[in-house]
Amino acid sequence: MHIGVAGNIGSGKTTLTQMLSEHYGWTPQYESVTYNPYLEDYYHDIPRWSYNLETYFLAQRFKDLLEISKSQDVIIQDRTILEGVYIFVANNKAMGNLSDRDFDTYMQLFDLMMSMVSLPDLLIYLRSSVPHLVSQIQKRGRDYEQGMSLEYLAGLNERYEAWIASYKGPLLIIDVDDLDFKNRPEDFASVTDKIDALLFGLF
Repeated sequence: MHIGVAGNIGSGKTTLTQMLSEHYGWTPQYESVTYNPYLEDYYHDIPRWSYNLETYFLAQRFKDLLEISKSQDVIIQDRTILEGVYIFVANNKAMGNLSDRDFDTYMQLFDLMMSMVSLPDLLIYLRSSVPHLVSQIQKRGRDYEQGMSLEYLAGLNERYEAWIASYKGPLLIIDVDDLDFKNRPEDFASVTDKIDALLFGLF
């Protein structure tokens, strides 16, 4: 079984993935921090190297998905291949960093890959407002995230909402603005109750 956890930067994906893996005994899979041979070139000339960079990441994420599909474990995955495509690559194109030709070729590759695997058995989407995202990003204090603009986060949020609105697989939406599942056990229990109801029919 494959459980995906989706959500914008700062929505709590990694924390929830870790907590759910411990609660249910599932195997967590976090986004690979893989060496990308195009990264240095990309930062010198983003429009020139965006297609190469994104295609390399796509291949790595597809490799992860193939491993998940062959596993006998219940895998809970922090961010899916779908977000890489529908949120971040789409955003790169909107910013003018990918040409129509390169984007169309990229999407042909992606569609071919997805014809060989399935959507997650359950996708958990963590819905968050931009002020909540900013608060969480500031709390965790990663230097490279501090310069993100409100416009950038709002744009990603809009893409997430549009993608989720058209998503065809099993889906659980959790509004996280008023939740603190890391520090309030009752908030975490409210999440697991919803998951139990969907996966096990316990409630």
